[in-house]
Amino acid sequence: MRFHETEVRQQAVARLRAGVKNADVARALGVPVGTIGYWRHMDRAKRGECPGRHDPRCPRCDGCELDEAAYAYLLALYLGDGHIIQYSGHRVPSLMITCDDNWPGLMDDCEAAMRAVFPDNSVCRVSKQGCHNVKVYSKHLWCMFPQHGPGKKHERPIVLDGWQQRIVEAHPWEFIRGLVHSDGCRITNWTTRIVGGERKRYEYPRYFFTNKSADIRQLYSETLDRVGVEWKATRRGSETYNISVAKRASVVLMDQHIGPKY
Repeated sequence: MRFHETEVRQQAVARLRAGVKNADVARALGVPVGTIGYWRHMDRAKRGECPGRHDPRCPRCDGCELDEAAYAYLLALYLGDGHIIQYSGHRVPSLMITCDDNWPGLMDDCEAAMRAVFPDNSVCRVSKQGCHNVKVYSKHLWCMFPQHGPGKKHERPIVLDGWQQRIVEAHPWEFIRGLVHSDGCRITNWTTRIVGGERKRYEYPRYFFTNKSADIRQLYSETLDRVGVEWKATRRGSETYNISVAKRASVVLMDQHIGPKY
């Protein structure tokens, strides 16, 4: 094993203190960049300059402030297109919301909500084919999303805790908006009518929400009731897992608060 002389290490530390980048120091002295990084860390530790432990506070554990409107939206995105996972090599779990590349505005809103709910944590986007995973790491994800559990969401009960229900009731449109952005859409339906003896095409807008979980559909429909939106359940084959909003007044109300994805 090759051992670097004290003089080389001293030269490296002096350059690092002068602001030279690790890679440049490594290249100039012929030392592996990992060794330079280790020397830099040890020098900073010796001088008491190492940053403290990253331990962000949690609204549930520590009682710190929570952006409830952003949380209502993020909770709905999680129920629709999100999941929490902890890989064996990672110290903390991550929340990932999968966003289609066709809706860049939705992706921006998702990232903004994550940053608002987890202001002390880093948020990133991981590119996949046709989509991005908007992602945040936090050891408090279990606290903030107690609906997490093994298996698929439609195969286990999804029930809001009391504190979550209070947030949804205080910010119903943010919750509805998140569910529509994840598993919903606004489309234009058409039908034909006989007018003056002639068959004419008639178009009308409509909102659909599709989710296999009866519990999540119930959360959506109950929140629609709370804001005065009329809805009905529709079937796909033998299963009922569509919620439709087609009444003109209700569509207008949805348009005022949600509108098409963008």
